[in-house]
Amino acid sequence: MSSESSLVKESAAESAVPTNPSDRVRWTRTVALSAVVALIVLGLAWELWLAPTGRGTLAVKVIPLFFPLVGLWRYRLYTYRWLSLLVWVYCGEGLVRSTSETGLSQILAMIEVALCVVLFAACAAQVRWRLTQGAALESSPPPAP
Repeated sequence: MSSESSLVKESAAESAVPTNPSDRVRWTRTVALSAVVALIVLGLAWELWLAPTGRGTLAVKVIPLFFPLVGLWRYRLYTYRWLSLLVWVYCGEGLVRSTSETGLSQILAMIEVALCVVLFAACAAQVRWRLTQGAALESSPPPAP
């Protein structure tokens, strides 16, 4: 029974949207949102104008990046978790293209990798701080009536 109650407490802490987020939480959200938007802009500019591959059909690679925007804006912890995994697909693409292409595409690929690392760090910091805050709130005694 104790493991079940600890799971319920853990899921409650994870799903709680901060009503008054700390400066750290707001800052990591801002960094994560900025990095996702920058990846979207970079992907579209890269494939449509700067160094298109073929007829620009690779621009559809940015479509999955639109899905986490609302969750990031609303401080949804689950979004930060799955986005920290999704970002490695884009990092892998950037690493492959930075070693296989030359010129402007190589520079754009390195920028993509840097943005992915920044996004992962912001997501990881958000999750870590939020879970630490949730654990601290659960361990504190309830307020006196």
